Amino acid sequence: MLKIEHLAWALPEGEEIIKDVSLEAGEGKVVVITGPNGGGKTTMAKLIAGIEKPSSGKIIFNGEDITHADVTERARKGIAYAFQQPVRFKGLTVRDLLELAADEPLDEAGVCRYLGQVGLCASEYMHRELNASLSGGEIKRIEIASVLARKAKLSIFDEPEAGIDLWSFSRLVETFQDLRRTCRGTLLIISHQERILNIADEIVVIANGYVRAAGAAKEILPTLLANEKAAICPLGKE
Repeated sequence: MLKIEHLAWALPEGEEIIKDVSLEAGEGKVVVITGPNGGGKTTMAKLIAGIEKPSSGKIIFNGEDITHADVTERARKGIAYAFQQPVRFKGLTVRDLLELAADEPLDEAGVCRYLGQVGLCASEYMHRELNASLSGGEIKRIEIASVLARKAKLSIFDEPEAGIDLWSFSRLVETFQDLRRTCRGTLLIISHQERILNIADEIVVIANGYVRAAGAAKEILPTLLANEKAAICPLGKE
């Protein structure tokens, strides 16, 4: 499904953020990327989505080299991305956004299906504009719903827990679990949350621009939790 080979990326002034990252995400898997802040996790997500371009290395998706493909091309090939800080669209309603994502008209039941997965009531939100009247948490949940509506081959979620309340977070974890059981698409989630790490098939730890650990969640997660309880950081220095 997704294969990253020796990827690197640097800021315009030359500071290397991603130094040498290789990883794989198989079809139908839930892969969680975790690690310390500033280690390169969000940058990796943006590189995969095509928002940033690598300095070197390759990105292979479904056997095709998409390293130089732009965001639109990658979206057409089945890659969806949910921003850590979602954008707002003046004049566009929630229903409009979900219909664009689903690429088909949606009745109220269809809108309710996607909004319900992120803890929102369709009757309250479907006609609202995606503007400043929505809180950060609301707009975040709506964007996640739009990614779910895409039914993408690869869905990337950058810290989906940020800005949403505990109940909605619990519902979101249940949604990820449902997707894992019912669809063939791959979920790539950037997160520190233990509940999300617990539903992963595979965990990748990125720190200082390198992969520090990667493998089956049942092997990686116990070492992360053990070191956390011991108050020792297993991820390398910042």
